[in-house]
Amino acid sequence: MEEIAWDDFMKVELRVGRIIGAEPFPQARKPAYKLQVDFGPEVGVRKSSAQVTALYTVDELVGRLVVGVVNFPRKQIGPFVSECLVTGFHDAEGRVALCVPDKPVPLGTRLL
Repeated sequence: MEEIAWDDFMKVELRVGRIIGAEPFPQARKPAYKLQVDFGPEVGVRKSSAQVTALYTVDELVGRLVVGVVNFPRKQIGPFVSECLVTGFHDAEGRVALCVPDKPVPLGTRLL
């Protein structure tokens, strides 16, 4: 595993957001949802595509806190432009489980 310096880690803006909208994304190559995530007043609402359909329904996602990278460049995914990366981990079966805070924290809080 390659080591990185603290300054490298600090370049990544990992922040807490709340999913405020979710809908199927049928045009995606792999099953995915289009998400709207509110990262608070400093960052605002960002769009993301997330391949989490195996473990979550649209109704389960809305209102959920997530951890997202908010300083990646925008990425074109088919007809959709993703503005952030919602983070997660692959389970033993390859399904994506969201990375989430285990206690309530203010929207936009940065992971340190």
